Amino acid sequence: MDNLAGFTAFVQAAETRSFVAAGRVLGISASAIGKSIARLEERLGVRLFHRNTRSITLTSEGSVFLERCRRILGEIEAAELELSNSKNAPQGRLKVSLPLVGSLLNPVLAAFAHAYPQVELELDFTDRRVDVIEEGYDAVVRAGESADSRLMSRQLGLFQLQLVASPAYLARHGAPAAPADLARHTCLLYKFPSSGKIEAWPLPAWSGLLAAGLPTVLSCNNVETLLHFAESGLGIAALPDFAVRAAREAGRLLPVLAQHTQHTGAFRILWPGSRHVSPKLRALIDFLAEHVFQKG
Repeated sequence: MDNLAGFTAFVQAAETRSFVAAGRVLGISASAIGKSIARLEERLGVRLFHRNTRSITLTSEGSVFLERCRRILGEIEAAELELSNSKNAPQGRLKVSLPLVGSLLNPVLAAFAHAYPQVELELDFTDRRVDVIEEGYDAVVRAGESADSRLMSRQLGLFQLQLVASPAYLARHGAPAAPADLARHTCLLYKFPSSGKIEAWPLPAWSGLLAAGLPTVLSCNNVETLLHFAESGLGIAALPDFAVRAAREAGRLLPVLAQHTQHTGAFRILWPGSRHVSPKLRALIDFLAEHVFQKG
């Protein structure tokens, strides 16, 4: 059992790149993590980490050993779950980070809560790029790809950014015929909270237009706010198709520069790859994949 504890401490330290963070996950002190790994290194006769005062990094031997340990711990977790899954319904707390697109996710999450009443959802709506493992999330939902090799992912569905404006706005200002015409129109922009950068509109000339300066009355990090401003006739916005579908069908918003827009994005759910997927997390992954972009 000491060997198993050493493997667990090593994997957590490797994934979080911190004895402190590993100790937080395992509920023990950073000192205990360090001593456990030191004993493991002494027993193996190799150095697993390069250490300095501010960080730790894996040695080449440590990288090879990490993959072996992940498989060992994964097999142990799988064996435990196989014994318990047949009689245990999904239950317990799920900590999930989600993007600020409540119109897309809230109905599905409510349906999941009805379907699995024994699962407690702890939901954090933010577009900040969270560290899934270090911050203790069971899963995150995000647009785009992930460069984090520690995470597994599953695509939930595709979406497109569309330029839209209200009939009242277009009646007052006219519809732009080409991207360059946006210099004479009011633009409603999405700003990423983590970087402060403006989200690119799906136009081939976007970077040049933004650099030249666009008339702007709003920049914010909330899709629902941009949607409300656009419907209120305050300008042109670039919004995902699922967010504007109802407004377009009701005639409250009209497409702008549709022949010039080029975009396809994907939503994914991501979770720590070193862990066997628990029944509660598997239930959430499958439910979101089935229902988030379900038509009708």
